[in-house]
Amino acid sequence: MTLTRSMARFTAGLAGAALLCTALSAQARELSVSTVLSDAFPWGQAAEKWAELVEERSGGELTLRVYPNSQLVSGDQTREFSAMRSGLIDAAVGSTINWSPQVPELNLFSLPFFIPDEAAVDAVTGGEAGGMIFEAIESRGVIPLAWGENGFRQVSNSRGPISEPGDLDGLKIRVVGSPLFQDTFSALGADPTQMSWTDAQPALTTGAVDGQENPLSVFDVARIDQVGQEYLTLWNYMNDPLIFAVNQQVWRSLSEEQQTLLRETAQEAGEWEIAMTREEESERLAAIQERGVTVTELTDEQYQAFVDATQSVYEKWAPRIGEALVDAAQTAIDAR
Repeated sequence: MTLTRSMARFTAGLAGAALLCTALSAQARELSVSTVLSDAFPWGQAAEKWAELVEERSGGELTLRVYPNSQLVSGDQTREFSAMRSGLIDAAVGSTINWSPQVPELNLFSLPFFIPDEAAVDAVTGGEAGGMIFEAIESRGVIPLAWGENGFRQVSNSRGPISEPGDLDGLKIRVVGSPLFQDTFSALGADPTQMSWTDAQPALTTGAVDGQENPLSVFDVARIDQVGQEYLTLWNYMNDPLIFAVNQQVWRSLSEEQQTLLRETAQEAGEWEIAMTREEESERLAAIQERGVTVTELTDEQYQAFVDATQSVYEKWAPRIGEALVDAAQTAIDAR
C-alpha cells in the first residue's frame, strides 16, 4: 500500500513538473529578427541592442534572436520585407533601400540630393512625412516601430577624384538593385552596374567595376579601400534610414504589455544607434584618410551641380513616390 502511494505521489510530481514546464514554455516567446549586416557594423549592433533590451526587461518572457547577413532570405536582402510580411520572418531591422521595391514610398530617401544633412533626416523621419511612411508600411502588413540609421551614402572609385558630374562619365559604378539608383547614376553619365556585394568585391579588385557607393561605416569596417577604392567623395547624395518592424500577425498575437515593450525598446535602440553612428563619422573618416584614401568634400556650388544634373530623376520619381509625401518632406526640410 505504501509503495503504491509513493508511486502515485511520484507520478503526480512528474505530471506537475510537466505542467509547469509546459506553462513556462507557453509564456516564453522567441521572435526571429533579420538584419543584413552583422554586429561589426552599426546596423547589426542596432538589432543586437534591441534584443539585449528586450531580454533585460521582459524577464525572459520575450526574446529576440538576431539572424545577421540576410540568413533568413538566403542572402537576398531585397526579399526581407516580403518574407516578414508573409510571416517567414517575425521582425527585422531593415533598410529603406531594400524594402522600397515593396513599399515605393521608401524611395523618398533615395531621391538624389533631396535630403542634404542630418537635421533634414530628423525633420523628415520625425514629422508628418515620417508618419505617412509608417502608415504606408503598416498598410502592407508590417508594423513599423522605430527609426535607425545606416547613414548618408558616399561614392568612391579607383580612377580619380569626383568633384563634378563630368568626373563620373563612363565610370562603372556598382549599385544596389533599385531602378532609382540606375536612373541617378545614368543621369550623371556613369554606367551603373547592379550586383550583390559578394560579387562586387572581386569586381572592384580586378577593375571590372570602377566604383561603388556606401555609408562611411561600411566603407571603413569592410575596408573597401583594400579593393582599389582610392578616391572617396563626400556628397551625401542620399540617406538610408533603418526601420525596426514586426510582422502584423505576430504583433497582434502579443499582449499589450509585450507590444509596448517591443516598441519602447526599438525606439531606445534606434536612438542609441543613430547617436553612435553620427558620433563615429569623424573618427571613421580620419581612419579612412590615414589608410591613404583621397577624400573630396564638395563646395556648395559643386553640390548644386549634382542637384541640377539629377533634376530629371527627381521629376520622374516624385510622382511614383507620392507628391503629397514628397511635399510634406520638402516642407519639413525647408523648416529645419
